[in-house]
Amino acid sequence: MFLKQANNDKLVEVLGLRDLFNPLLPNVVGRYHAGEEVQEAETFAKNDLVFQSGEPLPKCWTDVHYRDDEVHAHH
Repeated sequence: MFLKQANNDKLVEVLGLRDLFNPLLPNVVGRYHAGEEVQEAETFAKNDLVFQSGEPLPKCWTDVHYRDDEVHAHH
């Protein structure tokens, strides 16, 4: 999956989708997608990544407590 870094608009190919979807992990392994040569893999903070449209990542991918308020409202 391709995302982009919010601060510089560089495309990042995320190499581990499970890590991306796991809210317990703050980082993902990916590589910049630039030029013709494959770039070295490196770690990227999920907080620095957005969809190519500029939309933020879903909270359920980045915040393990994203439903806490909803759960406590039903008790």
